[in-house]
Amino acid sequence: MQNPLPYILEDRSGAHTTTDFDDIYDRLFFHVVTVPQRSGNSAVMIYNMNRRASRRRDAHWDPLRLQHAPAAVLEFSADGSLGSVEFAQPGARPVAIPMVRYLRKTSLFGRSLSRKFACSDGREYKWVHRGAEGQEWTCTTADNYLVAHYDLKPADVRAYGVSGNTLTIYEGFAHLTLELLASFIIMRHIQQYNL
Repeated sequence: MQNPLPYILEDRSGAHTTTDFDDIYDRLFFHVVTVPQRSGNSAVMIYNMNRRASRRRDAHWDPLRLQHAPAAVLEFSADGSLGSVEFAQPGARPVAIPMVRYLRKTSLFGRSLSRKFACSDGREYKWVHRGAEGQEWTCTTADNYLVAHYDLKPADVRAYGVSGNTLTIYEGFAHLTLELLASFIIMRHIQQYNL
């Protein structure tokens, strides 16, 4: 009996605020783009796409040309501090959750790059930076079962038109892909701004 294939999402640019995450087996596609807000804040929009993004980046890409609303919106303050996260819910208005409540440190004096969060399935998950050998980021359940990991391209491997970095989400957690991707992007923002 064969195990199901995990989602292996190719990170096209390697930049957490403007990239595409495309499954290498063409099953799932996400477009991530930053949109400045009138308030001076910035919003990272995550769109669930129907097809693979072009390998050529369009420098003049306009998010308003998309025919549907984003699946998730991550809003950050103008100074880079954490704002709120919203997930689209069919037939309901999205509810903004403060990111500091959504992604909580695993301990009072713990590392900032180790945070836990609850998903829509009611379970708690945890992202850790360099928590496992060979993985830049690792996501586990509360009882340390591997859920997802983000791997950087090895220095000796060439990548053509993509960053070579991948986010792997195991099949048992495929229904949480959007939540895992959104929380992962927030974690990379926390790392970048040393929050």
